[in-house]
Amino acid sequence: MQNKVQLDNYKKLMAYLDQHFKEAINIKRIEEICHYSYRNINRIFQAIHGETIGKYIKRIRLEKAAEYLKYSSIKISDITFEVGFEDIAAFSKAFKKRYRCTPSAFRSRCQTLQDITRKTLFPSHNEREQLSYKIEYLPQFETLYLEYKGAYDNISELQQMWEHFFTYLEQKNLYSEQAIFMGECLDDDAISDAIHCRYRLSLLLDRPLDFQPDGLFQTKRHPQQKYAKFIHQGSHETCPETYQKIYAFWMFDVGLELKDAPTLEFYPNDLPSTPINELITEIYIPIE
Repeated sequence: MQNKVQLDNYKKLMAYLDQHFKEAINIKRIEEICHYSYRNINRIFQAIHGETIGKYIKRIRLEKAAEYLKYSSIKISDITFEVGFEDIAAFSKAFKKRYRCTPSAFRSRCQTLQDITRKTLFPSHNEREQLSYKIEYLPQFETLYLEYKGAYDNISELQQMWEHFFTYLEQKNLYSEQAIFMGECLDDDAISDAIHCRYRLSLLLDRPLDFQPDGLFQTKRHPQQKYAKFIHQGSHETCPETYQKIYAFWMFDVGLELKDAPTLEFYPNDLPSTPINELITEIYIPIE
């Protein structure tokens, strides 16, 4: 997709779908965004994503429903309508086809796995220290980002993406020692297939850009949000271990209701000179 107009329309389409996937497909609005017939848009979309717009939306809805089942106590009937299904029977049928079990069985399985994780990490509940965290409010801010799709544990590919990102920032005179870098995790890799997991490499902007982002680079405005902040110290490869502890002991140590928003990671000392065991990842989990 070399044509700049086509690329800009594609970015607008993806932004629209990600914001409105819980709603009925608005074919007229999609045609207005892309300036093509819906039939042709679907062909282009399928060539890029390997699935039609309809299947993409259905998958995102089911993955969001799975997140609600895993991380909340919201009733299944309420989840059904929240993610855009019109009736429970249709939702249950689609969910079972995607995850090979009913929504209630999926929730039960997640709870069982969390119990096993807790017992594996600490056979005796008294052997561990409680999770250490702080409640923080991040004000509204804007980022320039590049989206990566793939397995979160593919560190080498992520490093290549970061290098590409840094090169772009240097070309645009946005790179500095004072720059604040952030990762935005949009999906749960235990729920979404690895090829569909989205991670956004981001730079916090201290002023509006004086140019239009090129290629697949985009900007995003993050609203003010309340977070539970955790600290991971060590390599990025071991970061999943901290996430495992956070979610395994969330109800015991935190007990706050999770917010339907992306998890953020900040990298305050991620420099070539920093020893791996001293690397810090600040994990911000959105809460109500």
